[in-house]
Amino acid sequence: MTKARVADFDWANLDFSYHDLPYRYRLEYHNGAWETGQLIEDSNIVLSEAAVVLHYGQETFEGLKAYRRKDGGINLFRPYRNAERINNSAARLMMPEIPTETFVQAAIELVQANQAFVPPYSSGATLYLRPMLIGTSAMVGVKPAQDYIFQIFATPVGPYFKGGLTPTAFVTSTFDRAAPSGTGQAKVGGNYAASLLPGQEAHAAGYSDVVYLDPSTHEFIEELGAANFYGITADGRLLTPKSPSILPSITKYSVLTIAAELGLKVEETQISINDIDQFVEAGAMGTAAVISPVASITHNGVKHVFHSETEPGPLTQAIYKRLTEIQFGDAPAPEADWIVDVPLD
Repeated sequence: MTKARVADFDWANLDFSYHDLPYRYRLEYHNGAWETGQLIEDSNIVLSEAAVVLHYGQETFEGLKAYRRKDGGINLFRPYRNAERINNSAARLMMPEIPTETFVQAAIELVQANQAFVPPYSSGATLYLRPMLIGTSAMVGVKPAQDYIFQIFATPVGPYFKGGLTPTAFVTSTFDRAAPSGTGQAKVGGNYAASLLPGQEAHAAGYSDVVYLDPSTHEFIEELGAANFYGITADGRLLTPKSPSILPSITKYSVLTIAAELGLKVEETQISINDIDQFVEAGAMGTAAVISPVASITHNGVKHVFHSETEPGPLTQAIYKRLTEIQFGDAPAPEADWIVDVPLD
């Protein structure tokens, strides 16, 4: 693949896709210890045909973003939470923990090296970082690898859902995102591979993505495609699903804090698909999605419209505005470790 050049980008019209930037960060694990990481230019990873990641799916990944501030500086948003989450996922798959400071420093060094590709402040686009941890040992038996690669690459991106803050339609799926007591709470590739078919079917039917219900009863909302769900009631409550098989979204917990600041009563609780008429606004939230208003959910052929099919609701707009002001450095964060400043030359 040809290396990207800054001149190739139309910052205001980016989609959510991969571009081969000049640098990525790689750190390898051998003989029970992490070696010294470094920036590299090669975007290819050479693996044995028997690598554990290829056959038994021993891998986990993360997603976080770098934001260009109005003053030209660059913010990383909540990288310490990403470090915590990748280690929780790694523990579930019997992979070695990545030291938190190593993770955060790797992200900083990667952004520094690719700083020319962080989109301008006025574009609304961001630099997306994808950390990943994979088992690389050549094995045929089913057991944890002894060797690992931790790597982070970056790519400039626009909105995950086309239209940004424009509401989109969702439909419930008969497929399950994850099994009860499975890996739903971990950010592993197998969960996303399982989502490809239901997602494709939803897109073909004219929907933005699917609503996954709990795998045990198919009654309670779990996630929206690759994002967490929230609903806002007429009496000022913001509810989001609570389940042991939901990925703990960093954006979700940021939204809960912001919503409380705005005077909403926030609660993680079970939300029956049969009770969605209690919500006057609804949305998807995640690192890629940021906040995307949900126009409607169709369940068993019945369509429920929330605030509007064309305009985001006022509370969704307020939460989005506050969140993005924090991310782009236009407003202070509720806590100091939400924002990490990337030192520039």
